[in-house]
Amino acid sequence: MVHVASEMERQGVELPLLIGGATTSKVHTAVKIEPAYHGPVVHVLDASRSVGVVSALTSEDGRDPFVQDVREEYGNVRARYEGADDGPRGVSIEEARANRFAIDWSEVMPPRPKLMGRGILKTTPLKNWCPELIGRLSFMPGSFTARIREFWRTKSLVKRPGVCLLTGAGCWIKLSRKGCFTARGMIGFWPANADGDDIVLYDDVKRASILATVHTLRQQGKKSAGRPHYALADFVAPKESGVADWFGGFSVAIFGADELAKLYEDDNDDYNAIMVKALADRLAEAFAERLHERVRKEYWGYARDEVIENDDMIQERYQGIRPAPGYPACPDHTEKETLFKLLDADRLGVTLTESFAMHPAAAVSGWYFLESRIALFWGWQDQPGPSSGLRRT
Repeated sequence: MVHVASEMERQGVELPLLIGGATTSKVHTAVKIEPAYHGPVVHVLDASRSVGVVSALTSEDGRDPFVQDVREEYGNVRARYEGADDGPRGVSIEEARANRFAIDWSEVMPPRPKLMGRGILKTTPLKNWCPELIGRLSFMPGSFTARIREFWRTKSLVKRPGVCLLTGAGCWIKLSRKGCFTARGMIGFWPANADGDDIVLYDDVKRASILATVHTLRQQGKKSAGRPHYALADFVAPKESGVADWFGGFSVAIFGADELAKLYEDDNDDYNAIMVKALADRLAEAFAERLHERVRKEYWGYARDEVIENDDMIQERYQGIRPAPGYPACPDHTEKETLFKLLDADRLGVTLTESFAMHPAAAVSGWYFLESRIALFWGWQDQPGPSSGLRRT
């Protein structure tokens, strides 16, 4: 990204540069990328917010104030970053591990999943999906948030300035009736125990043979008294506890979007090409949400009596989490390779690129944790040097 910015500067490009993606950050953009290019450089948190940024950058009246605000903000970010070098930016890995999140496992009895090993879910035509599932979608095009369940309740397409969502609801109905999209997924559950910052998975319930090792990263940023340095391994029973714990993984995808979008692109219909891809992305997230509900109630069954509303679902007010490799709590993308081998995801039709991106793009994968005290957190805040907690076997 720095190279791209430098090349744009060298060649005299006058276009704004937007930076986004799961591996990017505002700090990296401000410290490394913006100084390399004279034009506007803006970090966009996710693709759904790019419309608002582009609108500001193309506004005759709003462009200059917006650019000035961003440059001032990034200048402050750089100042804080450079000032942080005056002293240690974190703690050693030994100190972090000594301050791990401690659970009294003598009072915990993790339930055994009903499904052991991996299982592939039956190919599902989306025309069979119920409106309640679609109601769990949260769309955010044009920097606005709306929910398709409102459409199912009112059965009307209400136009709102700058929001293409409800048009998307109509697009969804048309596509689902034609059976253009298909959903496929895989899940798996294995006996597991924590070994330090790693999670060890076993071949069977005898736990004599190791099937795979999942590496987690421990926080190493400075913490105030009483605040632990988390790693996801803290929420799986350690070997020495004698508690038989379990661990899950999943991968789901929506198929058919790329082919349909290509037809629209060939017809110079960029709007519907974009809408098809956006719908597929949201449907993949909805599929993951629906599958997680079935895991809690059926496949793992630790919350069989769970009754929650759609708003609770969207806010993730339920037991357990499903963090994806590459996101804050487990920022190492290479762990996807372990996940995909465990699931044999090639059978599903989902593959990884050299940089561990998933294909098709409308895909979601991650791990299942059930511990009731677990919550998503920002992962590796590293103290540079050989004390780093990243280990490989």
